[in-house]
Amino acid sequence: MKFLIVLALVGAAVAYTPLSSGDADLVRSAWDKVKHSEVDILAAVFSAHPDIQAKFPAFVGKDLASIKGSAAFALHATRIVSFVSEVLALAGNSATVPAIKTLVNQLGQNHKNRGVTKDQFNEFRASLTSYVSGHAPWGDNVAAAWNHALDNVYEIIFSNLDGHPVA
Repeated sequence: MKFLIVLALVGAAVAYTPLSSGDADLVRSAWDKVKHSEVDILAAVFSAHPDIQAKFPAFVGKDLASIKGSAAFALHATRIVSFVSEVLALAGNSATVPAIKTLVNQLGQNHKNRGVTKDQFNEFRASLTSYVSGHAPWGDNVAAAWNHALDNVYEIIFSNLDGHPVA
């Protein structure tokens, strides 16, 4: 399983290829098991990578235990989970690829403007994948579909960070 997480980190350069409906169903099924754990997901990311927490002005320099129960933390965690849920709802249908690209281009540009680095995106990816794989049914097929989905998203995000949004 750790190999698959490492593979996820190096696979971000793969060209965008839409998920099949079957792979989209696998990813959504795993996500459905964790998407109501917004606060725990973001706490896991911040715990593993404090440098990501430092990118959030409302949370910089604060003890994770003290902010985890705050409304601001819950709100931002909900925003992240809602974004992932929205993209996954569109996945598996070639007609919705332009909508996915629009959403992810916006996210990439917004985060570029905040100075978020590729390394931090990869840290987030590793933490998110670790969380999902530890809290949802997970096998090689789910891991491959999850990595494919993230490869697509990260291609778009990284193209924005490089100044070349995906059309």
